[in-house]
Amino acid sequence: MDYILLILALILMIIGFLGSFLPIIPGPPLGWLGLLCIYFVNGIQIENWLLGLTFALMVVISVLDYVIPAQGTKRFGGSRYGVWGTNIGLIIGIFVPIPAGFIFGPFVGAFVGELLYDAKDINRALKAAFGSFVGFLLGTFIKVVYCLFLLVTYGCLVWDFIFYNN
Repeated sequence: MDYILLILALILMIIGFLGSFLPIIPGPPLGWLGLLCIYFVNGIQIENWLLGLTFALMVVISVLDYVIPAQGTKRFGGSRYGVWGTNIGLIIGIFVPIPAGFIFGPFVGAFVGELLYDAKDINRALKAAFGSFVGFLLGTFIKVVYCLFLLVTYGCLVWDFIFYNN
């Protein structure tokens, strides 16, 4: 049973890592579930504080994943229309069948939102849309770092389990 949990944990963490790039897959939550699987393996000791801390980080990162692109729009001079456009574009972009719709969705949403606010200022709309794109990249980077941390933690725990427990 322990080896089944270890394999399941690895699968969840790999899918979680892939979910860092693909917004349709909830990357950090799946990666954390992988860590939770390891918690139930006999012979592997995970401190409760580590499980709690990684859970709290996962929740914060999952929330920030939706907040950061909108804040990027705002920081680059976008209005409320641009922020709302970013959020709507993020949701629509997930379901658009074109590749990378989740990248272009917030960009286009912020651009359209800013044009609705002021149709004459295309430069401002482009700047706000670029801020949305930068926010998306920052959110993706944070998720990748978190999921890599979980994978490294998995590797260290399994290494100790295999080589020092037998």
